[in-house]
Amino acid sequence: MRKDASGKMHFKLVFVGPSMAGKTTFLKKLHTDVTGIKKGGLNSIEDPSGRTIYFDFSPFMATSNVILDIYTVAGQRRHRHQRSLVLKGVDGLLFVADSSRDLLADNVESAEELKKELGDKIITEIPLVLSLNKRDVPDAMDKRELIDALDLGDGIPVFETIAIEGIGVKRAFQSLARDVMLKKLYQI
Repeated sequence: MRKDASGKMHFKLVFVGPSMAGKTTFLKKLHTDVTGIKKGGLNSIEDPSGRTIYFDFSPFMATSNVILDIYTVAGQRRHRHQRSLVLKGVDGLLFVADSSRDLLADNVESAEELKKELGDKIITEIPLVLSLNKRDVPDAMDKRELIDALDLGDGIPVFETIAIEGIGVKRAFQSLARDVMLKKLYQI
């Protein structure tokens, strides 16, 4: 958390996960479909094909004094350094996993990188919510099997999502925002 010059509190939420899991789609759906909350512009740094090459960003004003600065990270292996930079000062994490069985190794690699980067801070200091995205793909893994393979910790909130349709997106985001504010403002 940081305070800006006007005294507003900014919480940094970062959507992480493997390449093409749906992080940017998740943010775009939040930005276009969630009503009742003021949002700033949606900024993306992407290549000509539309793939994120550094990060996507959009601020959401939770209250008049609380701003949720939401980032996504590029999931490709070659962007590891950029992910590390974006994760500096993170207050909350949404891990977006691709449910396709063919992408299990990518999901696990991304989870392992996150654990290596943030270690014991995950869950104890930095709330984490898990989105099992693309639940509509024909080869979607069993929910429990995917959760166990990721091994991100016990008791974390898990949401089955289809980001492209907006299914489960708002609920996962609300869970993360709530957990971050409880942890950072009230030490719960």
